[in-house]
Formats: sequence, structure tokens, C-alpha cells
Amino acid sequence: MLSENIKAIRKSKGLSQEELAIKLNIVRQTISKWENGRSVPDSDMLISISEALETPVSTLLGENVIEPKVDDLKAIAEKLEIINLQLAQRKATKQKRVHRLLISLCAIIVIISAVLIAINSPYLGWNYSDPETAVFGAAFHVFEWLFVRLAPIILIGAIFGIFLTRNHLSLSLHQQHNRAPNQ
Repeated sequence: MLSENIKAIRKSKGLSQEELAIKLNIVRQTISKWENGRSVPDSDMLISISEALETPVSTLLGENVIEPKVDDLKAIAEKLEIINLQLAQRKATKQKRVHRLLISLCAIIVIISAVLIAINSPYLGWNYSDPETAVFGAAFHVFEWLFVRLAPIILIGAIFGIFLTRNHLSLSLHQQHNRAPNQ
């Protein structure tokens, strides 16, 4: 059956054995052996033949290709819709987490700022002759110095992120609400 299919498909494509052999980078006699049933191509060559003849391997092997029915296509479309809805829900859940994380980050920055303002840099009055106090005071000063410079940038970025995720959340929730009646 394979031998007959190769010959019939080759002829239907208007190719000679020599032309097909050139496309496959083999000798013409190999094509002749396949078409006469004296040998069969290996799996890699079968794939190459299918590509050269622009025909599925299943057709070369003699299998009938069953066209999907309209009901099958509808079922596939419904499954894809469910998968898309699940992916949208996962994305919305992830956006909610990011939104909450950004709100928490803003709250933490505000709390730390309030604490630093309330304690009013106590390390400035410490006795730095004691090595432990000096190390702790220097570390506290570095933290305060970095925080004062980085916190406003992080706070602005977090607030911007909150507004962005809020807009995306409301948009994705609106899209999910519109899809729900179609199920």
C-alpha cells in the first residue's frame, strides 16, 4: 500500500522518480525500489517524502484522514473558551496578589517613615567610643540614609503600580463578567 501511495501521489504532483529523488537527495533507483515494493523508507525518510510531496505521512501510509465534524469543532471551541477563562482567572488572581503586595509595600514604607520621624535619629547622641554602639549606630545611620533616599522612589512606583493593577483588575473582571453568561 505504501509503495502504491508513493507512486500515485508522486504522479499526481507531476514529479518523475528522478525529480523526487533530487528533492530527497537520494538516487532514483531508491524511489523505484520503494514504488515496486522491494524496500521501504525508514521513518525519517518517510517524513522527508511527506514534506517533498506535501502530503501527510498518514496519507502515505494509507490511512484515511477523517475531517472533523462541526459538533467536534464546537466542542473544541467550548473547551478552548473554558481554558481561556481559566487563564484569565489565573491572571486576575495574580494581578490581585500584585495589587495587594503593592498596597502592603506602601503601608510598610509609611509605617517605617513614621517610626523614623518619631524616633528622630537617636543614634546622633550616642557615645561612639564603644565599638558595638559605633557599629550599630553606623548601621542604623546607613539604613536611615538609604531609606530616606530610596523610599520616595519606591513609594511613587508602588502607587503607580497600584493604579495600573487596579485598572487591569477592573478591566479583566469586566471581561470575565461579560463571558460568564455565554457558558
